Amino acid sequence: MAIRKIRQLGDEVLRKKSKKVTVFDEKLKELIEDMAETMKWANGVGLAAPQVGILKRVVVIDVGEGLIELVNPEIIAEEGEVVGVEGCLSIPGITGEVARPKKVKVRAQNSKGEFIELEGEDLLARALCHEIDHLDGILFIDRAQRIIEEDSEEG
Repeated sequence: MAIRKIRQLGDEVLRKKSKKVTVFDEKLKELIEDMAETMKWANGVGLAAPQVGILKRVVVIDVGEGLIELVNPEIIAEEGEVVGVEGCLSIPGITGEVARPKKVKVRAQNSKGEFIELEGEDLLARALCHEIDHLDGILFIDRAQRIIEEDSEEG
């Protein structure tokens, strides 16, 4: 396992659409392990493969309930709406108020290629939407109703 470099706003890879994963091998498992380690190291709750420079449809999420690994995830149902503050490991120092579904249902595959479904509410729903957006080159600042820049003068 290794800590990978997190790409920052301005890196063109963050704006590209990721490709569907068709090969479920050791290389994919290594990517997922590295992403999980990188996310934990950076104190994040989610990380998408484009954020580490890989244009594959892979995300990892941990909102405090254990690691979730999703390959080729897609939102198949959503319910309600809630506005909340989001940040991103690729856009340090900026947060924004973003409207997201209160509840989502996601279909994906695991690292072995087996199909799974997952439901998420509140923070997990927000994280799922945020990370899946990354796979399509969409950043939270594109959806934000209001951007909040952290004051670097705070002490």
